[in-house]
Amino acid sequence: MQLRNTLTIRQKHILWAWGFLTLPVIFYVVIRFYPTGNAILLSFQEWNLLGERTWAGADNYIKLWHDDVFWKVFKNTFVYLLLGTPLSLVISFLIAFHLDRVRFMHGFIRMMYFLPFMTSAVAMAWVWRWFYQPVPVGIFNNILATFGIPQINFLNSTTNALPAVLAPAIWAGLGFQVIIFMAGLRAIPTSYYEAARIDGVSGFTILTQITIPLLKPTIIFITVFSSIGFLRIFDHVFNMTTNNPGGPLNATKPLVLMIYDTAFNGFNMGYAAAQTVVLFTILLCVSLLQLWLMRDR
Repeated sequence: MQLRNTLTIRQKHILWAWGFLTLPVIFYVVIRFYPTGNAILLSFQEWNLLGERTWAGADNYIKLWHDDVFWKVFKNTFVYLLLGTPLSLVISFLIAFHLDRVRFMHGFIRMMYFLPFMTSAVAMAWVWRWFYQPVPVGIFNNILATFGIPQINFLNSTTNALPAVLAPAIWAGLGFQVIIFMAGLRAIPTSYYEAARIDGVSGFTILTQITIPLLKPTIIFITVFSSIGFLRIFDHVFNMTTNNPGGPLNATKPLVLMIYDTAFNGFNMGYAAAQTVVLFTILLCVSLLQLWLMRDR
């Protein structure tokens, strides 16, 4: 009672705030910080899930540096990032920009774009896998055959497999990005557009000088969110190449799939943890770099 009487109102507010935050902070530390720290520690150890952990020092990272498969997977992961992020950004913006001007059945069309985002990635991957099958099963190759075009080996070609897997991954995320872009477009005051039209400014100038600059916070959010998604791509690759996960010849294997394979097929948890630390570092650096490049100058 004596302590409560000696506290100022501000100190009481701070005390109450930390009182309410205690449980979420503890939960976040247990769920986030502890596993992260444990993974970093495990990356310097050897463990097969059954025996005792043994100290390995930097052996896992040295092995990673000399692993040709890792560098192939590392390249694949950045191909997913460098192709998927800009393509999804441009396509979703174009859809949102034109959809914002549609009035007839606007809600239904928007729902149809958002539906793939709500669909199970596993089910979606298997449907697209069916689309890619040879004649007479696959829809795409049946369409090509109708026009006399030779069929394409989508998922069993080292050249075509990665773009074939990337396409449904981009398509699946478009709905979310379209909704975010539309929210950003509708947050722009209409007075800017009215003033531009009165001055006789062209539509292209309005787009490049008003719309896109004012959408910068939205673009930053979608870019970072999309980049993290493509760097962590797993479901589509695993299910579309399930007979040879990440194949053919590791042509589609991303880093997350390599981590999964190392941990739960190879039972080399220390090596998998080292790969996880590398992925975490990549995610952190890419996100910080994007935020720095797109900051307000």
